[in-house]
Amino acid sequence: MAYDAVKMADWQISEAAEKNMPTPEEWREKLGLEKDEMLPMGRLAKVDFLKVIERLKDKPDGKYIEVTAITPTPLGEGKSTTSVGLMEGLGMRGVNVGGALRQPSGGPTMNVKGTAAGGGNSLLIPMTEFSLGLTGDINDIMNAHNLAMVALTARMQHERNYNDEQLARLTGMRRLDIDPTRVEMGWIIDFCAQALRNIVIGLGGRFDGFTMQSKFGIAVGSELMAILAVATDLADLKERINNITVAFDKSGKPVTCRDLEVGNAMAAFMRNTINPTLMCTAEYQPCFVHAGPFANIAVGQSSIIADRVGLKCFDYHVTESGFAADIGFEKFWNVKSRFSGLKPHVSVLTTTIRALKMHGGGPKVVPGKAMPEEYTKENLDLVEKGIDNMVHMIGVIRKAGINPVVCVNRFYTDTDDECAIVRKAAEAAGARCAESKHWEKGGEGALEFADAVIDACNDENDFKFLYPLEMKLRERVDIIAKEVYGADGVTWTPEAETKAKMLENDPKYADFATMMVKTHLSLSHDPVRKGVPKGWVLPIRDVLIYSGAKFLCPCAGTISLMPGTGSNPAFRRIDVNTETGAVTGLF
Repeated sequence: MAYDAVKMADWQISEAAEKNMPTPEEWREKLGLEKDEMLPMGRLAKVDFLKVIERLKDKPDGKYIEVTAITPTPLGEGKSTTSVGLMEGLGMRGVNVGGALRQPSGGPTMNVKGTAAGGGNSLLIPMTEFSLGLTGDINDIMNAHNLAMVALTARMQHERNYNDEQLARLTGMRRLDIDPTRVEMGWIIDFCAQALRNIVIGLGGRFDGFTMQSKFGIAVGSELMAILAVATDLADLKERINNITVAFDKSGKPVTCRDLEVGNAMAAFMRNTINPTLMCTAEYQPCFVHAGPFANIAVGQSSIIADRVGLKCFDYHVTESGFAADIGFEKFWNVKSRFSGLKPHVSVLTTTIRALKMHGGGPKVVPGKAMPEEYTKENLDLVEKGIDNMVHMIGVIRKAGINPVVCVNRFYTDTDDECAIVRKAAEAAGARCAESKHWEKGGEGALEFADAVIDACNDENDFKFLYPLEMKLRERVDIIAKEVYGADGVTWTPEAETKAKMLENDPKYADFATMMVKTHLSLSHDPVRKGVPKGWVLPIRDVLIYSGAKFLCPCAGTISLMPGTGSNPAFRRIDVNTETGAVTGLF
């Protein structure tokens, strides 16, 4: 049943759909799971993935479908909505379908972008639980991450206050000689809190901590979230956590969570995060939720674990990558798929008329303000001028050996002539194209889209990585910049180049993945430059070391690991009914 998405808010649609939502026990029967494979948590449940994988190890995997997008407006172009709509459309066609989406961060939920539950009739339910912490994974990550910083700062205080003999006698610890100017980690919180980007800690007396500069990042950008996205099991998670580089000592040697004797306790905090949470669409297709967003500053992928379970449970499994194809798909292509060994059958390129109009020179899109009328009235000229961004992203996906399906995530204000321009350009670039009205009509509005994806899944593809693992870090960055972003080349600050050379010459980093950190609002490092910028170089200012996740993260431009809250945030409109406990105002 499709609800009136034009008149009803997302939370109202979720509330209505939840009345018939299956219980955990009903889901267990629907999915054919054993009793001990479901871990009920209220009206939701986690799935014991190791038991499911072991029991179904000989079952062939289903079709593997990745969803990405063109360069978005600051409002996003509906990858989650498209992912959910595709599940609903495939469900309407009678196939066994499910998916894996990322858990939303409280930062966007309480800010100007809203939650990541999809929208309209293409919605993940129950929306309130999804938007406000779900089954606690992000909370566990925050506790584990901040415990590492507690261990570090306490250790620095004790090493300052005591000599070696006192340190050994009073604490049983050896001196790590941590360099306070080379602390890699900071603290995390799951809000967009720009006031915490740069802080000073340890003010007061000698027993009030170690005085130094510090910082906060957003929780989903933590290395622990990256580890959750790529871990294979609890033992792997624990080993990776112990290998996290928290700081360096004064001789330049890494100081890890293992050195601080905190890694095992961090793993204990995260013991429940390893299992995906089961939710469903508003039309009751199952969907796992695992790992987090922000592909511009993190891996931004639903987890390998969730994909492995989904591919065993479903004939068609839909997974989502964050932001546009230059970021999310590139990381899915060259990092996640390399780690998982899983080969995608097709990639969906989510496209909207409003984003193409923006790339064609339309007025600035400002979160929290009404869309200028150019985006809600027909303007063929702006669509035509902005089509190059979509064509570029088609080319990026084709470099991986995949012929994508372009999905026009059609708003009810878009016109037939505007959509015809997109279809003509997509097909000329070698892609299938389908319009989809899943936001407005749910699965019924996504049938053309679902059929195009089914056809594409039957095609043979020649999936291949962009570069070999043997390639050096700076060479990898150069090829990503040129082949994916369209840059003329790369420049490095002296500090970043020195760090890159050190990493290239140290064999322990030889097989680390390259995880780019770049704005999602442009193919370039400059969020103002829309379309397909020409005549520019990518500036790298730093390389972050995620030694637990085994990522090296080159940072382009001035992007921050802590987003800011806007002037008209969503929390102003979110409320709770004190009689029923129902939450209103989520979007």
